[in-house]
Amino acid sequence: MRGRLNDDERLRRLEAVTDAALSRLDVSDLLDELLDRVRDLLDVDTAAILLLDQHAQQLVATAAKGLEAELRAGFRVAVGRGFAGRVAATRQPVYLAEVTPLNVVNPVLLEMGIRSLLGVPIMAGTDLLGVLHVGTLTPRRFGADDVRLLELVADRAAIAGRIRSDKLEQAAALALQRSLLPARLPEIAGVEMAARYVPGHAFGVGGDWYDVFQLPSGWLGVVIGDVSGHGLASAVVMGRVRSALRAYALICDDPAEALTLLNRKVQHFEAGSLTTALYAMISPERDRIVLSSAGHLRPVLARPDGSADLVDVPIDPPLGLGRTPRPRRSHAVAFPPGALFFCYTDGLVERRKQLIDLGIERLTRLVRADDAETVCGTVMAETDTERPTDDVAVLAVRRRPIEHG
Repeated sequence: MRGRLNDDERLRRLEAVTDAALSRLDVSDLLDELLDRVRDLLDVDTAAILLLDQHAQQLVATAAKGLEAELRAGFRVAVGRGFAGRVAATRQPVYLAEVTPLNVVNPVLLEMGIRSLLGVPIMAGTDLLGVLHVGTLTPRRFGADDVRLLELVADRAAIAGRIRSDKLEQAAALALQRSLLPARLPEIAGVEMAARYVPGHAFGVGGDWYDVFQLPSGWLGVVIGDVSGHGLASAVVMGRVRSALRAYALICDDPAEALTLLNRKVQHFEAGSLTTALYAMISPERDRIVLSSAGHLRPVLARPDGSADLVDVPIDPPLGLGRTPRPRRSHAVAFPPGALFFCYTDGLVERRKQLIDLGIERLTRLVRADDAETVCGTVMAETDTERPTDDVAVLAVRRRPIEHG
């Protein structure tokens, strides 16, 4: 049994795991470095970190020193089972003076001849992130100082674990969003189109989306919407809403009817989420737009004569609020040759400490009946979207002007 640590040794241990240089490492390198240092400081033979798979309620071997076979085997253990599972279930330090098949289920530990183990939970507030444990090939008694050091290392690992979890969610959200937002707008006869999407949050993804699709009838469907929230959860809801609206568009020849069906779907299957959406149908001749708004901001229509104003479409309640007090409404507007139809989400015009009306007024001055790509570029450059505080999506559809021979 080791004696109590003197003050110099305590300070050395503390500095080793609170070294600011650790913060500059990426997640995998940080975990590896922590395990190297804890092996040295505690004079142990193995060290491992198992992170919690929340959905499976299993601990997954994520980093290891001296137990690399555990990683290669992709070891998993259920919370409550075996040594690591017991640490996770109790959320307390667990010490095994003698490792046996009765208290350990990981075959790698038994095959290596590990004799003693000490494990602590990795916590972020009240949330369990995983388990950190160390082991020795000879019998060992761990003292209170050893437990405190391991808990300090677990705190550093918690930061890395949270970062890793966030990065995985971010990657999943970005992959989902890329699969749902059109990588390239379709080429549609009679119109030209352009779009932009800028994330306003650290996740790099939110619930804003746009969509364009040709219907069998020859009508062109144009959609822009905003699901409340950010990150993977909002991206998933956005994907479901987008797919559902496409399905309803095939069976409805009226935007208000499609949004009515979509509202029932969102209320029933996406309870708790709030979604705004604008669905517009452009006629086969491209001379008319019929649109309906579910709580979404009015689009701008710019005409070749130089005028530009908000389309006077009635604003019905957002999706997900249940039955509306009156039927949803559609509105028709002429779409002359050369005119440009501009849709957007609130992140484009809403700013802190500023009335949204000012942002909308500014936008109407910027939108012109010009090339769709040029208009999108001008609007994004002039509305401070390089420092967004919310997600921004814009979609411009211009009816091709009549060419005079």
